[in-house]
Amino acid sequence: MAARRFIVEPRGLVSWKVRLLVPVLSVIAALVVGAIFLALTGENPFDVYGQMVDSAFGSSRALSETLITATPLILTGVAAAIAFKMLVWNIGGEGQFIMGAIFASGFAIWLGDGAPAYIALPVVIVAGGLGGAFWASIAAIPRVYLGTNEIITTLMLNFIALSFMNFLIFGSSSPWRDPAVSTFPQGRPIPESARLPEIFNRLDGGLFIAIALAVGAWYLIGKTTWGFEVRIVGDSADTARYAGIGVARKILGIFLLSGAYAGFAGGLFVSGPVGALDPRSLDLGLGFTGIIVAALAGLHILAVIPVAILMAALVNSGPALQSIGVPTATVTMLQGAILIFVVAGEFFIRNRVRRLEPEPTPEPVEVEAT
Repeated sequence: MAARRFIVEPRGLVSWKVRLLVPVLSVIAALVVGAIFLALTGENPFDVYGQMVDSAFGSSRALSETLITATPLILTGVAAAIAFKMLVWNIGGEGQFIMGAIFASGFAIWLGDGAPAYIALPVVIVAGGLGGAFWASIAAIPRVYLGTNEIITTLMLNFIALSFMNFLIFGSSSPWRDPAVSTFPQGRPIPESARLPEIFNRLDGGLFIAIALAVGAWYLIGKTTWGFEVRIVGDSADTARYAGIGVARKILGIFLLSGAYAGFAGGLFVSGPVGALDPRSLDLGLGFTGIIVAALAGLHILAVIPVAILMAALVNSGPALQSIGVPTATVTMLQGAILIFVVAGEFFIRNRVRRLEPEPTPEPVEVEAT
């Protein structure tokens, strides 16, 4: 018998309804898998999920904490979506986030208490973006002009940035370290003039700045001539070259823009809820989580905003789960399941698997003996 074969072929254009429905079904499927896992470990899935929802949205304090976590995730998600959509594989959002925090806190400390808020705040936020763009440039320039693999370089730069931040606080007497604390090293608090104003329950104006920056990225990529040329490069670099578009400059620009958005996240986090370069508060994997946010949003920049809030709710539910005896690793498992199902969903949006009918076996031909 002939073996049946399967081939993968492009699906072509799909409706916006399908593109909207697939991520939703992916999340539902991940939650079902999570429920099976919880049931096998002796937990009641309905109790666990109920606790997660209550801890994320059940009170004004819970809601504000979720939105605080969502603020940097919006920007790291936009950073990943900008790059991935243009086939620039920037995995360095974590390092760019940290370097943005270092630049932002450094400029805040340098300005001191004398600078008014209307100067200090914009300088600190812009400094965060510059820090992220600078760190991205270390991988971007070799990628554009030498053809290096940006996945490897950006991934390694994450650990270098983390080690550099730890050195500034734990291994040196840098200006970032608080000289007033001698027992356990911690970051120097930035001046109040460089802090974002609180709205309620620790939630500050950084959320609205993050949303505004996300909308700005959507407009830049989707509504401007520069963004149109960038999209052409993302679709086909050869076509872009034929049209006279500088491919190298566009890739470099997208790389730096992606890094700047991750850096903005670090700057807003320092000038908002953290208030200092504190490794314990900044080493949360927000850059890596932003990749999951971008994937779940289907690389659509505006869709990153609600997805970031959903992912922040999932992240913040960890301590609440621990209080009822459920390991916090359950949250990591759910994040991984969501990512797997979303990636699988995106694959089947773009492609379909078709079975080839086996070819009939030719009948043997009899040859008469002479």
